[in-house]
Amino acid sequence: MPNGAKWTKKDLLSRPVKHVDITAFDARPVIDSYRLMAFSSRTLAQAADIYSMMLRDRECGVILTLAGSLISAGLKKAVVTLVENNMVDAIVSTGANIVDQDFFEGLGFKHYIAPGSPEAPPVDDLTLRNWMIDRIYDTYIDEDDLRACDARTHEIFNAFEPGAYSSREFIEAMGAYLARNHPRNESIVKSCYLKRVPIFVPAFSDCSAGFGIVLQQTEAIEQGRALVAFDSGKDFRELTDIKLACKDTGLLMLGGGVPKNFAQDIVVAAELLSERKGGKARGDIGMHKYAIQLTVADSRDGALSGSTLREACSWGKVDVVHEQMVFGEISALFPLLASDAYHRGAWKKRKAFKFADLFEKGDGIPTFSGTARKRQPAR
Repeated sequence: MPNGAKWTKKDLLSRPVKHVDITAFDARPVIDSYRLMAFSSRTLAQAADIYSMMLRDRECGVILTLAGSLISAGLKKAVVTLVENNMVDAIVSTGANIVDQDFFEGLGFKHYIAPGSPEAPPVDDLTLRNWMIDRIYDTYIDEDDLRACDARTHEIFNAFEPGAYSSREFIEAMGAYLARNHPRNESIVKSCYLKRVPIFVPAFSDCSAGFGIVLQQTEAIEQGRALVAFDSGKDFRELTDIKLACKDTGLLMLGGGVPKNFAQDIVVAAELLSERKGGKARGDIGMHKYAIQLTVADSRDGALSGSTLREACSWGKVDVVHEQMVFGEISALFPLLASDAYHRGAWKKRKAFKFADLFEKGDGIPTFSGTARKRQPAR
């Protein structure tokens, strides 16, 4: 738009973010050239090698962690490609990525490219607030659409029988909702539901799910009904069950934060359970055999969730044989790593672990086919 022209809300929400397609380009030549360079180019190439190594290891389960605004940045299609081709077996994420961004787009809503730059925007943030436009750095989202997303989470939570559930159970119901009501829309939540890849969001209240549960619980109290609640302890136990069921595991971590620590800590939790049953405690459960982390954070102020991958070895969480830190911006680096792994094809003979099938089915989770499954007694 020419300088001096007046912007409207329609103008600002006119250019949807387009998600990168890692199958449309072959990053192998780039990664091969990076291997002979230095700094982040070389560490990215080494990380790409480790990821392909994970995928060739047929008994290794791959856990993907997501932190930061990655889906709004255009990485949804890349993650969906990994899920649908058995390149990821479980996901641990922030709530924003899964609910406010992916489930949001699964409902048919979009994120939009903000004009100008965050340092010199054509419209100030107070005006955006008045127009009900939320800004994510250089991306816009319509607050009215986000309120509709909040309403859908409320609807889904209301369909549950009273009780406390893990975030995985709620997100599975969200996947069922999308598969039934929006089958043509691309979504990580929907693809994971269909591929039986569990998704865990340890801080589930920190997103639109939080608004949905506040609405559900407030209405239930006012109407004298029993409540539905999040159970973060069950999240931890269920993800630990995956580690107990799968001896060898690898981590592909985008960012840090709670998802990183949560995924790493399951080794210690599994050791405690093993010790309780007469195992050797430390060493009886294998550390994560492979680990990659892409981040711009610095460990010196704790922003890297307190540790590099090598430091995590001292805690018994990550082995140091096949680990790689990559310091760089995720939206620029992850598509190269993912495209390289896709085109090298180590995933083609890989089985689908279907970790979601480990957990009890029919435990009060709505199917969105008109009825809710009967809640079974706790075991």
